[in-house]
Amino acid sequence: MTPQSLTALRDAIRAFARVREWEQFHTPKNLVMALSVETAELTEHFQWLTPEQSLCLEEANKSAVAQEIGDVLIYLTRLADVLGIDPLDAAFAKMQVNATKYPVEKSRGHHTKYDKLG
Repeated sequence: MTPQSLTALRDAIRAFARVREWEQFHTPKNLVMALSVETAELTEHFQWLTPEQSLCLEEANKSAVAQEIGDVLIYLTRLADVLGIDPLDAAFAKMQVNATKYPVEKSRGHHTKYDKLG
């Protein structure tokens, strides 16, 4: 598989939407709603699995999950593009916020929410 960048993906999604004249439908509201639907479809693949089963998907299920991950990434990338947000910058900035919210010395090995840490 050829390595690709997020910029290349964004540009491909833009072109895909442009030739179909879909920009008119790609409002933030519509894209968030579509993203929510695709995320729910991804969730559906794991709904009744045990934690152990979720770690070792059968190949057919893994392929279907990959399709849903692709859909989620496409809609998320398109939403960020329409809003003029660099998703990588946003993710790295959020990682910095998370590092403060979840200091290693308090959160290592715990799933407790940051505001419940003692």
